[in-house]
Amino acid sequence: MLFSFALIILCGLALSAIMQKMKLPSLLGLLLTGIILGPFVLDLLAPELLNISSDLRTISLIIILTRGGLALDFHELKKVGRPAILMSFVPATFEILATIVFAPLLFPISYPEAAIMGTVLAAVSPAIVVPHMLHVMESGYGKDKAVPQLILAGASADDIYVIILFTSFMGMYRRGQFDFGSLINIPISAVMGVLFGVILGLFLVKFFKKFHMRDTIKVLILLSIAFLLVSLEGAMQSILPMSGLLATVSLSAAIKQKYDVLARRLSGKFSKIWVAAEIVLFVLIGAAVDIRYALKEGFAAIALIFIALIFRTVGVFVSLIKSDLNYKERLFCAIAYLPKATVQAAIGSLPLAAGIPAGNTILTVAVLAILITAPLGALGIDLSYKKLLTGAENISSDSAQTLS
Repeated sequence: MLFSFALIILCGLALSAIMQKMKLPSLLGLLLTGIILGPFVLDLLAPELLNISSDLRTISLIIILTRGGLALDFHELKKVGRPAILMSFVPATFEILATIVFAPLLFPISYPEAAIMGTVLAAVSPAIVVPHMLHVMESGYGKDKAVPQLILAGASADDIYVIILFTSFMGMYRRGQFDFGSLINIPISAVMGVLFGVILGLFLVKFFKKFHMRDTIKVLILLSIAFLLVSLEGAMQSILPMSGLLATVSLSAAIKQKYDVLARRLSGKFSKIWVAAEIVLFVLIGAAVDIRYALKEGFAAIALIFIALIFRTVGVFVSLIKSDLNYKERLFCAIAYLPKATVQAAIGSLPLAAGIPAGNTILTVAVLAILITAPLGALGIDLSYKKLLTGAENISSDSAQTLS
């Protein structure tokens, strides 16, 4: 297993560097590393590592969500207003509904399986959106109408919304009760997750203020509690539905609201942890891809991805109706909402691991979505923000003209 980890890290870093030289997202290099080293090409990864890959991906997902909660600023969300709230669920809902309608027409899968596929496909990628929006903000573009802040706020909540639906649909599929009546478990699961998370978050704030310890120890405590919450979800499934992942986000978000200084420090720690977690996550998701199956289903999968993206774009424009953004700024928001990567890598193989018949199809669509939309979104943002958003110098010149 040590040899496998050495290959994952060294080859992953090498291919990531090559992708960056080509002006492409580095995570594509990690995906290709997994595909090449995986059992369907060179078969160089230890079987015991592949056997625990599902647990490693779950740990990576918890790290992502905890980091997202520590950065989730509700004051910023309120400041941006109604469009940010709509952007947090409307585009994803449009994309999920499109997948439910079109996936059974393109693949031999059922509507419940299409719903699970839709939730895997729908999340926007924080790994791409966050650094790009920070760069746009630092460049001074979109500052007058807080466009990057709008996208950041909406994208953070978008991931959480999609993951809640994914866990709910997976639970209903396992129970064999996939009907509209059982959808009542979704709000119950969400409310209980938020309640558990907030209570624990407030307790931890008081605990950390009373007992002084290194931030590294606080990170370990936070991660351990998150692991317990996710484990508790399975234990409570038959008694009271509770989203462990939403509880994890709520826990870290409560710390952010009540102890902002600590949240900023812990967020920096989690950013460092993510450097290693990202390599493991994307390489292992690449290793799970059966390249033969991907080639066989490639055309249908690509068609579905672009259909879903069209519906997502419509959802973005619907969310921005009656906002003060002009057409160019709305178009930029749609482009920024295209890339997929992190969440797809974290949950894309879970249906396959759970024994869902369409699991291989879902995984193939998830990986192809990353390969297509990650560079499309990243390059789209880089090439368009100066043309579609108002820069700081333009704002100054407009103000000068107004004064004259």
